Amino acid sequence: MPYVTSVERIGYQRGRQEEAGALVQRQLRRRFGPLAQETEDQIVALPLERVEALGEDLLDFNSLVDLDAWLRRH
Repeated sequence: MPYVTSVERIGYQRGRQEEAGALVQRQLRRRFGPLAQETEDQIVALPLERVEALGEDLLDFNSLVDLDAWLRRH
């Protein structure tokens, strides 16, 4: 197993978070149309665990109102 520095680990984690956030945003845009910049900023600011939870929970959303409520709770 190759040695991974803490900087590499942080970079890997940040990359995963950015990719997860981008995927969730694409899914939301496809389902509900364009997102407000403020909403996109909120999603980007979420930690990876919350982005992953949002990726699952968005399957139950009926509108952007549900997304806004989810973001307020998390």
